Order: sequence, then C-alpha cells, then structure tokens
Amino acid sequence: MKQLVTSTLPLKNLTGIILLALFVSACGMHTVKSTTYTPVISDSQNVPEDYLLDVGIAIFDPGIDEIARGEEETTNHEIRVAESRYAPYLLAETLQRSGNWGIVRLMPNSASPMDVFIDGTILQSNGEAMSIRIAVSDSTGRDWYTRVYDEVISQFSYDPSQRQQNDPFQVLYNNIANDLLMFRNNNITVQQITEIRNISELLFAQRFSPEVFDTYLGEDRRGNIQIVSLPADSDPLLERVRDIRERDFMFIDTVQDYYATYVRQMRLPYDSWRALSYDETIELREIQASARRNFIAGAAAVVGGLAAATGGSTYASQTAGIAGVGAGAYLIKSGFDKRAEAKIHMEALEELGQSLEDEVAPQVFTLDDRTITLTGSVEEQYLQWREILADLYAAEVGQL
Repeated sequence: MKQLVTSTLPLKNLTGIILLALFVSACGMHTVKSTTYTPVISDSQNVPEDYLLDVGIAIFDPGIDEIARGEEETTNHEIRVAESRYAPYLLAETLQRSGNWGIVRLMPNSASPMDVFIDGTILQSNGEAMSIRIAVSDSTGRDWYTRVYDEVISQFSYDPSQRQQNDPFQVLYNNIANDLLMFRNNNITVQQITEIRNISELLFAQRFSPEVFDTYLGEDRRGNIQIVSLPADSDPLLERVRDIRERDFMFIDTVQDYYATYVRQMRLPYDSWRALSYDETIELREIQASARRNFIAGAAAVVGGLAAATGGSTYASQTAGIAGVGAGAYLIKSGFDKRAEAKIHMEALEELGQSLEDEVAPQVFTLDDRTITLTGSVEEQYLQWREILADLYAAEVGQL
C-alpha cells in the first residue's frame, strides 16, 4: 500500500503543476486608461500687455541618452528627433492660445533672451504613452520648476472624429500650460514681471554693446541677475538696440513659419505612425508578457516532470514525468517563438520610423535677398543672422 501511495503522489503533483502552468500561460493583461480631459485655463484677470511675459521654448532634447532600459530596441531615434521639434511647437500653440502670455516663440537657440524660457526632454513616446521633462526659468536666471509630465491614452484618442479636434496627447500640453500659469500667479509679482522684462532687453543689448550695457546689470547673492540701474528711455543706444531686437524677432517669426510648415507636413504621417505604434506597443507588450509566462510555466513543468520521472518507481509515474518534461519544453519553445514574433514587430516600427523621416524633408525659404535651407542648420543660420545684426548695429551706432 505504501508503494502505491508513493507512486501516485508525483503524478498528482505533476498534474497540478501542468494545470498551474497552463493557467499562468493563459492569463492576460489589462491596462486601465483615463479618458479625463483637462482644458487650458485662461486667466480671468485683464492683464495689461506690458505685464505679459514673452515665452521662448527650446527645441526639445530627444532624450536618446535617457531611453529607459528595455525600450532601446523599440525606440526609433529618427522619430525622436522629429518629435523634438513637433512637441515644443504644440506646446507653443497651447500657450499662445491660452492668452496668458505675450508672444510665444519656438527658439532656434538661446542666443536671444526671452522673459521665460522652457526646456524639455522627451523621456518616452510610443503612441500609447508620452513622458516629457519640463524645466522653466526666467531671464534673471531664476529656476521656476522642473517637472515630469506623463500621459497614457486609449485607442479612442486616434478616432478620426477626435483627431480633428486635438492632438492625442493634448492634455499633456494643457497640464504644462496650467502649471506654468499657476506658478506665475502664485510666485511672480507685478514688480518682478517688470524686472524680468527689463533684464531681457538689457541682456540683448549686452551682446551688441557690452562696454555700455554691462554696467546696468549685476548679480545677487544667489547668482541671479538683477538690475543695478536703468538707461534713460530716450537713450539713443537703447533705441538702436530696440530696433535691432525687433528685426531679430522678425527673423525668429520667419523661423516660426518653418516650424509650422514642418509640423503641418509631419502631422499626417506622424499620426499614422503613432496609431500603428499604439497597436504595435500593445501587441508587443502582450507578446512579451506571454513569453515570460510561458518561460515560467515551462520551467515549472520541466522541474516537476524531472522530479516525477526520477522520483517515481512505477512505469506510470515515470511516463507521466516524461510527459511533464515534454509539456514544459513545449511552453519554453512557445516563449522563444513569441520573442521572435516580437522582433518582427520591432522591425516594423523601425520601418515606419524611416518612412516618417523620409516624408518630412527639409524646407527651403527665401529671406530678403538670400535663400536659407532650414534643416539641422537652422541654428547655424541664426548665428549668421546674429552676425548680420551686429554689423548693422555697429554701422548705425557709427552714424550717431
């Protein structure tokens, strides 16, 4: 009797292991996503134009060096670079539309001082989820805050009726705009707004005539810029600087047209890519999860099968043990097969990314008497423009 009990226990244990393995393998994953929409808040106060701060937004860092572990193979570098121009433009549109700020510009670089400056880094973007780190400062050098904004959307966001109204991740930009407004209202006084605007103007003037305008600015104990004194409003050099600054803004506004064209041409292929990427991301996650479950379940079945095959003394228990090893091996092989399938999806994402990059070719436009190609060299063109302005300023000052 003891022998009978000893020989059947491994068989029962094996049956339980196999059933558990199959149960684990069959389990699915469910992700709950919020559909709450946060609108942009417009300040109800009637703020005079002189107290509206101008905002400059830098081209975002694509975040290539900060790609999360495990996402390297599913992140397309070319798309990230395209997004680094696309995302800040949408943020600029959102801030301008809110009516809470002065002029909002997407900046070629930080050479032209702005009242408020926003830097961003894309941490994640796969069609389903987006994560951006935002850092805000003003012309005094004061850091306002640094925050990470995350948004996970549902397939409903890619419905054509929804896409005609907003970008799928518009809530993320709305949240940034609302936080920026809240910080300004809670932390920046009217006196500080005036100071910030004056410092922006004097910093611009310093770059053209440092020997004159350096004396107007100093630093406080925290290293932030402060005003020592102000030039007379009728100062002829200040009037020349203001004229040059207006021309600088004209060039930057021309650059806005480039970014607008870039975003307009990118929108259709980018939205198509994101919708496909959403499906690929969901399927890829399910495949990877299924592969992990199969490996775990297969390993458990193999271990149980080996124990039954070696521990049982009857033919039945040994046969059952061998069957358990076979079942476990099948589950492990299934995991390998699904990983191969995941690789195919990653390659599909890569091909989609390359096709997107091909569709958003650089643009060429004419500025005055010269033709400028705006590609990766927008910053270089802006540096050349600054040299032209410096020569223009020197010529006009020489005539005084």
